[in-house]
Amino acid sequence: MDMLETILARRSVRQYTDEPIPDEKLNAILYAGLAAASSKNRKPWELVVIQNRGMLDSLCTCRPGAANLLGKCTAAIVVCADAENVDVWVEDCGSAITQMHLMADAIGVGSCWLQVRMRKAEDGRDTADVVRELLGIPAKYGVMAILALGMPASHPAPKTIGELPLHKIHHEYF
Repeated sequence: MDMLETILARRSVRQYTDEPIPDEKLNAILYAGLAAASSKNRKPWELVVIQNRGMLDSLCTCRPGAANLLGKCTAAIVVCADAENVDVWVEDCGSAITQMHLMADAIGVGSCWLQVRMRKAEDGRDTADVVRELLGIPAKYGVMAILALGMPASHPAPKTIGELPLHKIHHEYF
């Protein structure tokens, strides 16, 4: 499969089986994140892998609605970075999570990006604060997102070139 086919095939998966993710697949997803491009090659991200059912269920409280999928997945990766040390941590973490999202799909693992940064928990706290508290992440770390992972119960059809918003491409000027 060439790269564009991989990108078009990648879809958010929110329904998972109970089958555990094989270690070699989980490691491949993590390695894809670690290999991502970053500003000045500083690679500021930290990846917290969660497979404990109790912790996945606890993380469901970090955001109303959307976080419920953490109660259905078999693993998740929290992506964070030292926000005091790197001014472009958001962009760098976005690069890492995008590569993990693509790798997961390419090797048959379902994944869904759950935004943490700039979201609120039901109790009004920042979602990032809830995640930091649950996982013991130091306060200076910005928490970008959580990548929910599991063996897919089903997989949406790939997108086609015709479904892309081609009108958003501008040549030479806006």
